[in-house]
Amino acid sequence: MTLQTQIEQKLAALEPEVVQVENESHMHNVPANSETHFKVTLVSDGFEGLMPVKRHQKIYALLADELSGPVHALALHLYTPQEWQARGGERPDSPNCRGGGK
Repeated sequence: MTLQTQIEQKLAALEPEVVQVENESHMHNVPANSETHFKVTLVSDGFEGLMPVKRHQKIYALLADELSGPVHALALHLYTPQEWQARGGERPDSPNCRGGGK
């Protein structure tokens, strides 16, 4: 099982309306086929009433094993359904890699 699939399965515990896990490792100075840099977009009623830091802490708790090992970077875009709708179903693009000598 890929690390990306593992992350998707763990995030299912939040009963998301939308979940997108994108492996962005190819955009960084890492070996081919790495799974080190991810972007997560997740829309869940479970974020209702939570400030962004509390939303992030929920994700960190679910992905503690991955974050303590193979995952080097994790970009989180976490919304309630109302916030997601107000954004038109769009999340920010990732910036270009600025390090690693690539």
